[in-house]
Amino acid sequence: MEIHVILVRIALGLVLGAAVGIERQWRARMAGLRTNALVSLGATLFVIMGAYGFQGPDADPTRVAAQIVSGIGFLGAGVIMKQGASVTGLNTAATLWATAAVGALAGGGMYWVAVFGAGAIMLANTLLRPLGRMMDHQPARTGREEPPADYTFEVTCHGDAEAHIRGLTVQSISRPEFQLRSVQSFDIPDSDRVRVVAELAAAERDDGLLESAVSRLSLEPLVTHVRWEVEPSK
Repeated sequence: MEIHVILVRIALGLVLGAAVGIERQWRARMAGLRTNALVSLGATLFVIMGAYGFQGPDADPTRVAAQIVSGIGFLGAGVIMKQGASVTGLNTAATLWATAAVGALAGGGMYWVAVFGAGAIMLANTLLRPLGRMMDHQPARTGREEPPADYTFEVTCHGDAEAHIRGLTVQSISRPEFQLRSVQSFDIPDSDRVRVVAELAAAERDDGLLESAVSRLSLEPLVTHVRWEVEPSK
């Protein structure tokens, strides 16, 4: 095989990986320009090595490509993070996996397939994003799988009723759908009031259950303030 053909394949793998990485870098993702470029370049080099680095009847270039498919999973797993009930990095890991496929195609000499593949990855990460958000904001909930959520539930009451309100708070939010992580009480400076703060985790987000707990505690005469919020994903 002529050296200029190998150089063209290497350059194409690097350029296409960088093209995918530019979009990731612009969105400030964990795996950006350099990571995607290196993943694509590495896959290109491995395919070239498997195809032309070994000779003989037992040489099989497809073995290297197969190992790229499985081996890139270790790199993808490194960008997936679980914080509480939230999981982030899945799209980044999938992008790395697809970028490795682009590099493998470039290393195998399938130039146009590699180019269109890189374009498809960028389109999926840009055009499908608003579509996914639009679907997430649809009011219909029937049959939909809700994402996990972390909640903070806060009740403000008179200090002499702290023990009573603390028990009512735990009772109001103790449901099979929630995992109670902690309950803490804090004195409010320069007042006779206390804040009771509970942290919850839910396998599926359901704000209606928190609203019912707010309605119940709001009826207590010693309660002056009740609020809840969803913790942002990390």
